Amino acid sequence: MPEYLTTRELADLLRIGERKAYDLASSGEIPHVRAMGKLLFPRAEIQAWLNASHAGPQVAEPALPPILAGSHDPLLDWALRESGSGLATYYDGSFDGLDRLKARTAQAAALHIREADGFNVNTLAETMGEAPVVLIEIARRTRGLLLAPGVTGIADFGDIGGRRVALRQDSAASQHLFCAELSAKGLGLDALTPLENRARTEEDLAVLLQTGKAEVGFGLGALAAPHGLTFIPTHEERFDLAIWRRAAFDPPMQQLMRFLRSPDFAARAAEMGGYDISGLGTVHRNGATG
Repeated sequence: MPEYLTTRELADLLRIGERKAYDLASSGEIPHVRAMGKLLFPRAEIQAWLNASHAGPQVAEPALPPILAGSHDPLLDWALRESGSGLATYYDGSFDGLDRLKARTAQAAALHIREADGFNVNTLAETMGEAPVVLIEIARRTRGLLLAPGVTGIADFGDIGGRRVALRQDSAASQHLFCAELSAKGLGLDALTPLENRARTEEDLAVLLQTGKAEVGFGLGALAAPHGLTFIPTHEERFDLAIWRRAAFDPPMQQLMRFLRSPDFAARAAEMGGYDISGLGTVHRNGATG
């Protein structure tokens, strides 16, 4: 089935006239997007909107805290501040974010977990089952080796044995991928000289390199220029938001998602570099239960 409904298809689904469908969109009562002058309605979000409109006795669920957990991303972090959404953040890696999503101590989690055939989808399904969680693409990001100013002699993962390395926490998806790349070169963490303290965010890792405390780290290309670092690209990854569906229609998340579709967000992504937001808003998984 198509991912987006036309106005006619929405009207048929709701058994209303097309004029009424236009009025619902104009008043902001129903999820919609405008593309090339055409009004479209995301099928998954429409279904969630309908589920949220059920009448009659319902089992009360505890409110989800307005917290976005999971992986840190400098572009998303900027958008959270600029959007004025009011969402709080708890960045401690993709896997920690999934745990908090499952425990309902966060309403969304930012993920970039590499899988055999893609990103995030299988891991989210294994963790959440068919819970009503929607997985929405934010951006594609370039990741690789970041080198401190003046550091040379490193071209790939096989060259970092014995080097002072800034590592991420074990709950970070990038740390899992880094260890896998080391293993492919016949290296383990014991072959490195890691810093005692782990970098909790992408920014923390870049600062450790900028100040010369570490020689190399595995981070985002978008942070190379602002921190004067050399960047060796090695991977492209998909960065998604996993959101409890009922939270997706609360004002804080709606405000953030509107800002992500704005020209300001697109301009910021282009300015920072290392991002491709052409797939922004693509739904990669939608839990089946309401």
